[in-house]
Amino acid sequence: MPRKTLNKERRQAIKEARKMILEVVKMDGNEAETRRRVERIFESLMGYKAFKHLSRERAIRASGVREHVDFAIQLDPSPDAKIEIIVELKRAGINLAPKHLKQATSYAIDYGCEWILLTNGKEWRLYHIEFGQPPKTRLLEQWDLLNDEPVELDQKFELISYRNVKKGNLQALWERAKVLRPTSLLGAIVSEDSLRLLRRVFKKTEGVNVAYEDIVEALAKLLNESSAKDLENVRICIPQRKKRTRKESADKPMSAGSPPVVDALANDEDEP
Repeated sequence: MPRKTLNKERRQAIKEARKMILEVVKMDGNEAETRRRVERIFESLMGYKAFKHLSRERAIRASGVREHVDFAIQLDPSPDAKIEIIVELKRAGINLAPKHLKQATSYAIDYGCEWILLTNGKEWRLYHIEFGQPPKTRLLEQWDLLNDEPVELDQKFELISYRNVKKGNLQALWERAKVLRPTSLLGAIVSEDSLRLLRRVFKKTEGVNVAYEDIVEALAKLLNESSAKDLENVRICIPQRKKRTRKESADKPMSAGSPPVVDALANDEDEP
């Protein structure tokens, strides 16, 4: 995310938000006191109108008991308006924990809402739910109001601002996050085009012809244990080489101990 310069008004708004949360932390304020300050932050830093866009009237049934979510961010004040983000709020003196996310996730799934914001006023965490069997919850962004730089805070709060949500930019955030997932990145690195490019670079810079399989094996050795496991699930396409006679060469299987199953899809001539 590119950095930008903050104007005086924006910097002052962030300073005041910090002051409000620091005060409630020092006084060990309860959830209601934290809530009042967080509502003001939604207004001053994100452009929402508390009474119009932050609904506390949404109810669900959890374990047979009727419960209300802390906040439901909606662009339309009508009772049946679409919920854009479920907000789970904890008092400032409590550290955010997995159980808080679990609770918020159950609320969001009940409403069919893809977005969760978990906060205690100090820490802010934005999650996305990918609905499936089972649903998957992923942390996309997090920031610390008391410790992060004002420029970074401005960018983070802008992600969930009224203007950004209204434009539908949360979906763009999710699409970008999907592309940058480890499996997607690894898939791009070991794609046919990438392997061909690497082979040509080695030939040009080092004067050595390197087998595609050897490139994949060397890349696998660069990865940590977690990423290497991800690579096992990536479909690797080794470009099929053609002999100079122009006859199709047989698919060359990878040697024992090589990384994941390989498909030979494309043709590529041997380089001299």
